[in-house]
Amino acid sequence: MKRIGFLSFGHYQPVAGSRTRTARDALLQTVELAVGAEELGIDGAYVRVHHFARQQAAPFPVLAAVAARTSRIEIGTGVIDMRYENPLYMAEEAAQVDLLSGGRLQLGVSRGSPEPALDGPAAFGHVPAEGESGADMARRHTEVFRRAIAGEGVAASDPRRTGRSVALPVMPQSPGLPDRLWWGSGTRATARWAGEQGMNLMSSTLLTEDTGVPFDELQAEQIAVFRRAWAGAGHVGEPRVSVSRSVMPLVTDEDRHYFGAERGSTDQVGSLGEPGLARFGRSYVGEPDQLAEELAKDAAVRQADTLLLTVPNALGVDYNLHLLGTIARHVAPALGWSPAPRG
Repeated sequence: MKRIGFLSFGHYQPVAGSRTRTARDALLQTVELAVGAEELGIDGAYVRVHHFARQQAAPFPVLAAVAARTSRIEIGTGVIDMRYENPLYMAEEAAQVDLLSGGRLQLGVSRGSPEPALDGPAAFGHVPAEGESGADMARRHTEVFRRAIAGEGVAASDPRRTGRSVALPVMPQSPGLPDRLWWGSGTRATARWAGEQGMNLMSSTLLTEDTGVPFDELQAEQIAVFRRAWAGAGHVGEPRVSVSRSVMPLVTDEDRHYFGAERGSTDQVGSLGEPGLARFGRSYVGEPDQLAEELAKDAAVRQADTLLLTVPNALGVDYNLHLLGTIARHVAPALGWSPAPRG
């Protein structure tokens, strides 16, 4: 295990027990959590993106704020639903955040997940072309975005202003950003596609297929499919792979109050309202030495180079720094991880 980061869904709700009651709370606390995580030696600060929900929506402003307050920690998304995005405007935003951060942006993109809106992308002005699905549109937007951040010309120049006819790239450009694009994959088929495309792989605690094997084994198979496709396509270098896990060490009475009832949880299989079954990964809850032993046996954690820890952001910054600190000191070292040096 080379890197450990946190993944925040950015929930906010004015309900009893929540320490993140407003959207402003969620945004400011995301920044503070990233600052504290960097001090702990954590490697990454990632936000989940959802639309039409009380969660993190537009990620680039908060990532820019994190970039301004930190100097080392990776900042990223897990994931941006590309059905919603104007890929050229997104390329401008991503490049600017990457430049502000000094090249620390890790962009997870994908088709997205089930959502409250019946057809949210259409409300944003994005409708699939004839014969195209929402997933197809997301991949098309991603292709345009990748060309744009790679510096390809995407708009014809006006000879009256430029003195020549050329294809203009979007500006600014941030060198290295194309190599830090991840595809959020929920199946072996999409993992294969991501490998063929030369993107990194981001896999979560949910796979939108079920073959009857335990979640970690299915996810490890997905990672193997991805790496074979990457190598088969002839891409240079080594791709990165991340997996997400819910890890809750029980060391205080507060920990036991919040999560003690989740001890011994198992994979869940269910429907997301789409054809086929989905498999949800278990939560890891228990004493730190027990969790270290269990995670060391997790087939997908062993195959990944980055572990993203989903955090209960509604419990506030102090609690989540306690959670991350416990994992950093008492769980992660058993996986071969060590904190990043300060400065």
